[in-house]
Order: sequence, then structure tokens, then C-alpha cells
Amino acid sequence: MDDHAGPVVRPYAVTRGRARPVTGTFDLISLVTATRADAGAESGLGPEHLAIVALCQRMQSVAEVAAHLDLPVGTVRVLLGDLVARELVMVRPPRGSAGLPDESVFEAVINGLRAL
Repeated sequence: MDDHAGPVVRPYAVTRGRARPVTGTFDLISLVTATRADAGAESGLGPEHLAIVALCQRMQSVAEVAAHLDLPVGTVRVLLGDLVARELVMVRPPRGSAGLPDESVFEAVINGLRAL
């Protein structure tokens, strides 16, 4: 118990001691969307799981989910793995670098700016 913050639950307690998700790898900018409006009937889900499903009714990045819930990103990744396994959320990986200019273009711009 913290006098200012109230009850404190350690991240490893939230994930039941797990450090890796049961499925998937989640980049900080991967986009998370809930597949159902309510996950309350699912057994075995903690309040953090339910909070993620509620928050992700609107698409959020993994980093945003962690920030909104004030949880470490590693903890959120483990919880997302649980939710993906139960098909309660869908996670889209970030887009690749297709369509971005080649590194040589950036180098040319930097060299041109230095020449000014």
C-alpha cells in the first residue's frame, strides 16, 4: 500500500509472472483494435485485460495502451498476447518502409544543408 497512490500491484502479478506473450510480437506502434464490444463474460480475464478491450474499441497503438493504463509496455504485451489468443483483440503490425525515400536521398539533403 502506497499512501499517495493507493494499492500497488507489481507488473509480474498482473501477468502471473510471465515475461513474454503467449502469442505474437508487438511493436510499440502496432495498432490494436477490439473485436468485440464487451469481454466481461470471458472467464480468466483480469481487470487489466478488460480495460484493454474497452480502450481498444477505438484503434490504439501498443504504446498508447500502455500509457493510458499506466502499465509497462512489457506487461501490456503479455496481456495483449492473452487477448489475441482469445480473439478479443486484433493487432496489426506497423507498415513497412515501402514508399519511403531511400537513405541516399536523406544523405543528399543533409549534405546539401551542410553546404549552405
